[in-house]
Amino acid sequence: MSEENKKVAEEAAEKVDAVATEKVEKTNAKVEESTEEVVKEKPKAKAKAKKTTKKIAPKKEEAFDWEAYEAGDDEYSAADRKKLEADYEKELSTIAPNEVLDGTVVSMTDREVIVNINYKSDGIISRNEFRYNEELKSGDTVEVLVEKQEDKKGQLILSHKKARVLRSWERVNEAHDNDIVLEGFIKCRTKGGMIVEVLGLEAFLPGSQIDVKPIRDYDEYVGKKMEFKVVKINHEFRNVVVSHKALIEADLEEQKKEIMSKLEVGQVLEGTVKNITSYGVFIDLGGIDGLVHITDLSWGRVNHPEEIVTLDEKINVVILEFDDEKKRIQLGLKQLSSHPWDALDEKLAIGDKIN
Repeated sequence: MSEENKKVAEEAAEKVDAVATEKVEKTNAKVEESTEEVVKEKPKAKAKAKKTTKKIAPKKEEAFDWEAYEAGDDEYSAADRKKLEADYEKELSTIAPNEVLDGTVVSMTDREVIVNINYKSDGIISRNEFRYNEELKSGDTVEVLVEKQEDKKGQLILSHKKARVLRSWERVNEAHDNDIVLEGFIKCRTKGGMIVEVLGLEAFLPGSQIDVKPIRDYDEYVGKKMEFKVVKINHEFRNVVVSHKALIEADLEEQKKEIMSKLEVGQVLEGTVKNITSYGVFIDLGGIDGLVHITDLSWGRVNHPEEIVTLDEKINVVILEFDDEKKRIQLGLKQLSSHPWDALDEKLAIGDKIN
């Protein structure tokens, strides 16, 4: 290639490079301008967003100035302050030591049960006091007694067991005063009777108050549920005496009136030997008792009634006489058999000698 051609080619290459460089510079300038515009627009958008948020967000409530309130420098008048204090007091329960209240179980651990009684703090009860209630859960209502409003740690101490005992005594007294029938569980035998659990308390059931008929086997009643009436309360020693017999007797009174109205002298009835004594036998006629005197058991000589009858034996007796007012019935057994003298030989005459 000649020198002239080389020169022309170099000039053409320089022009191409200049054009390309110019285009690149223009492109970069446009990119920079766009970037600056975007950066400038961001604060505006941000400010706009803040402005929009400010319009939507609710107005923030100012914190109540308790120090100013106590000093009396707040905007409330004396009347307003008294009203606020009264409203605040209404929200809290007023409690006193040894008071029984109803509380709500908030939560439970292996050792404690947390109970809310609408006081300034929740109370704590030992989990052992709820051993009888394995289904206890949060939200259940339980009766509690306030033992301490604040212990050394400032904790409210409650007792469920003591509350149950106090409430039980209230219910037992109510049952005694109003003749309310209670259901109880016979736990065990004791001297002279049985130990019965009613309303969570242990009561004494005398042997004579178990039934209208004598009890020969006390053990057969252990473990049974029965209805009882509270007949006596000793507040000093915290003793309760109950009776099942009293309930039966109340029902039997109506039966006795009906039976007595139908009795007639000479009437033969079937009865059950209820009790045997040295002087006679008591017969249960189906709700009312009658007595067969020892002299009316047999035409022959009787040393003891056990020679003639046995307990729980069913026998026929005849009514000799009865007192409607005293509800006493005199019965006879020998009168149902023929008199020995009726079997004498007709040829026998007065003055005859016989063996």
